[in-house]
Amino acid sequence: MTKYIYQYDQWPKLTWDDKEIHVILGTVRHLQGKILGQMGALGFSIKEEAILSTLTLDVLKSSEIEGEMLNYEQVRSSIARKLGLEYAGLVHVDRNVEGVVEMMLDATQKYKEPLDHERLFGWHAALFPTGWSGMHRIDTGNYRKGEMQVVSGPMGKEKVHYQAPQPECVKQEMDTFLNWFNGETKIDAVLKAAIAHFWFIIIHPFDDGNGRIARAISDMLLARSEDSSQRFYSLSSQILIEKKVYYEILQKVQHSSGDITEWLDWFLNCMYRALMSTDETMKRVLQKASFWDKHKEMILNSRQRLILNKLLDGFEGKLKTSKWAKIAKCSADTALRDIKDLVEKGVLKQEEQGGRSTNYELIED
Repeated sequence: MTKYIYQYDQWPKLTWDDKEIHVILGTVRHLQGKILGQMGALGFSIKEEAILSTLTLDVLKSSEIEGEMLNYEQVRSSIARKLGLEYAGLVHVDRNVEGVVEMMLDATQKYKEPLDHERLFGWHAALFPTGWSGMHRIDTGNYRKGEMQVVSGPMGKEKVHYQAPQPECVKQEMDTFLNWFNGETKIDAVLKAAIAHFWFIIIHPFDDGNGRIARAISDMLLARSEDSSQRFYSLSSQILIEKKVYYEILQKVQHSSGDITEWLDWFLNCMYRALMSTDETMKRVLQKASFWDKHKEMILNSRQRLILNKLLDGFEGKLKTSKWAKIAKCSADTALRDIKDLVEKGVLKQEEQGGRSTNYELIED
């Protein structure tokens, strides 16, 4: 029978090949710095919008990885209220949404505070406010008291993907983990986020919610790595895109005798891709901000503002009079008047291709 990583004598001493991950770690650190620099230059309201969008995405996607779909407006509303942000359209929020948001904000906003058993119990209780996970009653705010297997497949034909350490070992395993987590280490904080994620998943200390808590732990260490509670990228969003590989790599490395290079390499590359997609989003945010700053004195009607914002957000396809009329819910004549006004003001221009139907595009700076 294949052994699990925690069954080897050297556990929990984890090793990796520094040379193999050196380049990607440097690239990730450089990109992190670049994005933080860009965000530092933004105006207050744009920065607030970026933080609110990122945290909303992180909460939604981390739950989605576990197959739980939360309501976007509720999540966004809950975060805005808890951070004291101005946000039109605050809605009623379910208890389970409030709990997930509380855990994520506690991890990212209070990232300097130590992580202990009680804090983790608080996160776990917040994730399961009713004491139930689906149809199953679970022990909340406590480490598990039973055996833990990760299984899939129909009843009677289950496939065991992972068998976690015995329940009587969990408290001691978590003591060792938390001592390492809170202790001074010479390990880069981004690397520490990757190690902590894997180590926590291996212990699997709770009846349920281990994946979400592992990702919150990673987010907490990433906030430490930047010494900032302001979040501008979502690792969970990228993990969701790569969910199949995420589980495959965890399953493979859980049988290693202690070397976790392959996991670290995947985690850092996944983070690189998360940062790259944020880089693209940030470019759009900056372009939009500079556009509205440049045209702040211009008199525009609500239809023109609506369509210009759509164009700045990366409008799909060609902008024609008919499309304008449809989106702005107005007549074709009104749409044409709106467009001609923007052409005269030097905001839109006719596409050079011409052809039978006339298309319009933004005049780039």
